[in-house]
Amino acid sequence: MHDIPLAKILSLAVADAVNPCAFAVLGMMLVSIVAYNPDKKSSVAWAGLAFSAAVFIMYLIYGLVIIKSFQLMQYVTGIRPFLYKGLGIVAVLLGLLQLKDAAFYKPGGLSTEMPVRWRPTLQGILGRITSPAGAFVVGLFVTVFLLPCTIGPYIIMGGMLSFVEIMQALPALLLYNLVFVSPMLAITLIVYVGLGSAGGVLAWKDRSIRVLHLIAGLVMLAIGVAMWGEWL
Repeated sequence: MHDIPLAKILSLAVADAVNPCAFAVLGMMLVSIVAYNPDKKSSVAWAGLAFSAAVFIMYLIYGLVIIKSFQLMQYVTGIRPFLYKGLGIVAVLLGLLQLKDAAFYKPGGLSTEMPVRWRPTLQGILGRITSPAGAFVVGLFVTVFLLPCTIGPYIIMGGMLSFVEIMQALPALLLYNLVFVSPMLAITLIVYVGLGSAGGVLAWKDRSIRVLHLIAGLVMLAIGVAMWGEWL
């Protein structure tokens, strides 16, 4: 990974992967698939894989755009010497917002969850998915709804990767996004083999939402402090 520590990549990716947004979106999509194909488990598996692949592809594209934007910003403004510690401050702030939601939860928290006013629209879109092909197409589109609650750690990662060339950054981006979609793949497998239901996934997300925010908050806070102290 060149000059990019593996621990940094994995820590940011884990903080992003446990975001409740992704669990909610995948759960709603699987509920729709199961309702339309109640006796076809293969449809659930293929839809989950297709949806995860679409999210992976779009987030990879977003990552490349973020990196190039940071590189252009460094070239134009000369902020390169201050960027790393600046990203550390952003990580601390994001961590504190997550910890706030863990302690005083309210749906649609700033930079930690999808805005409440977007949710009915998203639910309507996901409710129309009836096939794996539809899951892939919709997966490409609904990443826009995921961005407000998942983009924070990704921006920090993009800023870090902007110090190297795009081809050098690509392995780190691929690893990050693989970790990001891994909970989606795990949930798809759980539903497919019958260890849980799509509705159960949504119920678990609701029960565990404070814990998920706590995990993400502690990880982001630790990363930010380590970056500011140049320990990571």
